Amino acid sequence: MNKKEKLDDLNKKWKEKCECELKKTATQAVPGDGNPISEIVFIGEAPGKKEDELGRPFVGAAGKFLGEMLSHINIKREEIYITNIVKYRPPNNRDPLPEEKSACREWLLDELKIISPKLIIFLGRHAMNNFFPELQISGAHGKLLIQKFKGMSTKYFFPLYHPAAALYNGSMREILIEDFKKIPKVLKEIPARGGSALG
Repeated sequence: MNKKEKLDDLNKKWKEKCECELKKTATQAVPGDGNPISEIVFIGEAPGKKEDELGRPFVGAAGKFLGEMLSHINIKREEIYITNIVKYRPPNNRDPLPEEKSACREWLLDELKIISPKLIIFLGRHAMNNFFPELQISGAHGKLLIQKFKGMSTKYFFPLYHPAAALYNGSMREILIEDFKKIPKVLKEIPARGGSALG
């Protein structure tokens, strides 16, 4: 089975098995989407209205902005894989609750195990705090974090502000675009998959 088939199987399994309370109010699950052999996985917070309707992550305004930023660094949306820490839309786009995050956590970790990316990019504080609960996005954004987690091959993480937050905040937008431009350089600094030059 290739990675795409494994992900399809995984998503089918978790759609039935996931016990997230948000299932009751959401239209459908929104699993990750994109290139299963990508070196980069972007992790956002939770699906919004548009994502809930279409069953795909980052298809609304924030997704459009993300696409623009990717084009600045010559990467197409189809080349990367993108997912969320929570697979169901919280009512009225409120922040996901800790128990909702933990209900979807295994699903996310299973996705990451299959893809085994070189770099994980957090979009916003919720995604980052899911792995680094003690960090503040204001201090961590645009910096490469290196940390080994049990059961995960990826140990390189790069937090960014969430595109949705930057949509309506000019200064944050500038910071996000500048941080985004660092991604190709960060990728070059990371050893090839399986290599361990940095630890």
